[in-house]
Amino acid sequence: MSTMQPPSAGPDRRRAHATDEPVSELVQRASQQLTELVRGELRLAQAEMREKGKRYGKGGGLFGGAGVVGFLTLQALVATGIAALAVPLPVWAAALIVTAVLGVIAAVLAIRGKKQVDQAAPPTPEQTVESVKADVAEIKESAHR
Repeated sequence: MSTMQPPSAGPDRRRAHATDEPVSELVQRASQQLTELVRGELRLAQAEMREKGKRYGKGGGLFGGAGVVGFLTLQALVATGIAALAVPLPVWAAALIVTAVLGVIAAVLAIRGKKQVDQAAPPTPEQTVESVKADVAEIKESAHR
């Protein structure tokens, strides 16, 4: 005569349930991970925008410098014209040399400023956008499983 025994809650059974986490814990962990992911993406966006802001600032400063030196170039050109009309060759030749040097300085500043602005453009956090898109795709893929 055999008697049927109910399944025991022995060590084997407890071990099987120890790896099965309640859904509430899984949801809580997923929520926590999502929060950490969003915070990480925001930090990345801030760092990227800070870097682009620095480049725009440098480019703007160099453009400002080019404008000032360009204005000085115009003043020197006017002085050159006056000197050319009023005094013999050595005076206006000296003024023309100063004008040329200021013009070269303005051109160099403008080229460097343009390069800085080009490196900063476009003013969007591209790496962060791509990273967020990849994260969304990963989350969608995980949700479909």
